[in-house]
Amino acid sequence: MGPAPASTRPGLDAQGRGDRARPGAPRGAGHPFEALALLGGFELAALAGACIACAGHGIAVLVDGFIATTAALAAVREVPAVAPWLIHAHRSAEPGHARVLAALEAEPLIDLGMRLGEGSGAAVTVPLLRTACALHNGMATFAEAGVSRADGDG
Repeated sequence: MGPAPASTRPGLDAQGRGDRARPGAPRGAGHPFEALALLGGFELAALAGACIACAGHGIAVLVDGFIATTAALAAVREVPAVAPWLIHAHRSAEPGHARVLAALEAEPLIDLGMRLGEGSGAAVTVPLLRTACALHNGMATFAEAGVSRADGDG
């Protein structure tokens, strides 16, 4: 798998270097949402706003891929309290994604070298999260399991 079909060479070069603005865009955005405008547009600001709104309502966000992670970074830079509400689905093979994850100090759930797009990382990790929740919710407590001491002498 290679970069997205509509990618341009200058754009790929900038992405690989971790540039914060599209080629030819003015530099120096001091506000996270200004940086998003330089990177892509209103859809990135909408994603960042959704991250902020979800966190404000105590709703976790499954962040899938390079573009969504970039928006999540802007959200965290704007409102640091958003970070604990973000669950990062996967580490994309797209150049630059590892740098954005590092800036967030985020470790994704899976790293399969995927670069498929269309929410494929979330599609793979949702069953993993459902299984983890089912295991957690079905786990017996120490009392229910008859465990009275940490050393196993019960």
